[in-house]
Amino acid sequence: MAVWLDSNAHQDHYSTFEAGLAVGACRTLYTADALNTFLENENDWLFGYLSYDVKNELEDLTSNNFDGLDFPALQFFQPQKIIIVDGGQLHFKYLEDVANEIDGDLAEIRNFSPQETSPKPNEPIKIKMRIHKDAYFEKARRFLEHIHRGDIYEANFCQEFYAEDVAVDPWETYQKLNGISEPPFAAFAKLSDKYLMCASPERYIKKMGQKVISQPIKGTARRGMDEREDEKIKQELAQDKKERSENIMITDLVRNDLSKSAIRGSVQVEELCKPHTFKQVHQLISTIVSKVPTNKSPLELIKDTFPMGSMTGAPKISAMKIIEELEETKRGLYSGAVGYFAPNGDFDFNVVIRSILYNASKKYVSFSVGSAITSKSDPEKEYQECLLKAKAMRTVLEEREAQGR
Repeated sequence: MAVWLDSNAHQDHYSTFEAGLAVGACRTLYTADALNTFLENENDWLFGYLSYDVKNELEDLTSNNFDGLDFPALQFFQPQKIIIVDGGQLHFKYLEDVANEIDGDLAEIRNFSPQETSPKPNEPIKIKMRIHKDAYFEKARRFLEHIHRGDIYEANFCQEFYAEDVAVDPWETYQKLNGISEPPFAAFAKLSDKYLMCASPERYIKKMGQKVISQPIKGTARRGMDEREDEKIKQELAQDKKERSENIMITDLVRNDLSKSAIRGSVQVEELCKPHTFKQVHQLISTIVSKVPTNKSPLELIKDTFPMGSMTGAPKISAMKIIEELEETKRGLYSGAVGYFAPNGDFDFNVVIRSILYNASKKYVSFSVGSAITSKSDPEKEYQECLLKAKAMRTVLEEREAQGR
C-alpha cells in the first residue's frame, strides 16, 4: 500500500509540509469503529480515505446505485515508512523494525533518475457518459423542482464518465493529471488492486492543535486566452451573483457543521468568496475556522462535518437523499476525502474531486464531475461546467488513445 500527498509547492497559512509518502501497511483499518479504536489508543500515523458512502454510517441514509469500482467505504493503514518533504529537506519517520533501511532508501532516492521510455501501444479508451445530455437536463429540472418546493436550497449533482475492460498505468496517469493542473491537494494512492489519481484543489478539513480549518470551493470559471481576458473572467467570477450565492450557502453550512464541535463564538469566516487561480480554471474559495476543546477527538470532528457541504448541498441530509434518488452511480471514493491522521491528533484531508479511480482487477476506470444546482441554475450552463471540469481527466485518458493508433 502507498499514499503520496503533494502540495505542488502551493503555500498558505495552513500548509504543513510540501509532500509526503507513506508506504507499507503494518495494520489496515476498514471500519469507523476500528479507526476510532486506533485513534483513541495509538499514537501513530494513519494514511487513507473516507469514501462519500461513510455518510451511511453517520446518518440514516443508503447508497444503492451502480458501483463499478468496489472501493471499501473506508480504508486507512498504519505505514511502516513515511518520508516527508519539507523546506527542501527529507524527513524519515520509520517504524523501529525498518529503521535500519533509512540509509539504503536515502541512497536510492539520491541515485534515482527518471528513465526515458518509449510510448507503450495501448488500445483506444472509449469514455462513456453514465448520464447523457437529455437525461442530465431532465434530472437538473427535477433538482430545480425540489428547490422551488423548498425541499432544498442547493444540491451538488454529479455524473460519471467511465470505461470498461481497459488497462491503465496508474502512476503515469497520475503524473499527467497532476501536471495539467498542479493543484494544492494532489494525491496518489495504491491500495491493493485499487488506485486513486487525484488532482484536487480543495481542502475538506484540517486540524492544527485546537484550530480547525475548512476551505470549500463553489464557483468555477474557465481561464482566458490571454492575460487581459483571464483577469476579466476572474473579476466576473468574483462578482457573479449566482456563483457567490452557491459559495455563501455552503459557507453557512460549513459554519454550522464546525459549530457542533467548536468552542462557543470561535467560528469565523476568514475569507469569503475569494477567487483563486489554477492552471485550468478560476475558483471561488472561502476559508472558515474554529477552535475546539482539547478533549475533542479527531473522529468526532469528522463525524460533525462529513460529507463536506460543497459536495452535498443544503440542507445536507435532504440534499443527500435527493442526490441518491437522481444520480445514476454510487459515488464511492469520489467526493470523499484522502489524507492523514498524525500522532498528535492533528489531521488534514482533501476533497476527492478532479480524480481518476481505477480498479485494476476489474479493468474499470472512472471519473466523476458535478456542479451546484440552485434556484438560479441554467441546466445548459451547469452541463457545460461539468464538461469543463471533466476536461483534464478526459484529456489524460484519451492521450493514450492517440498513442495506440
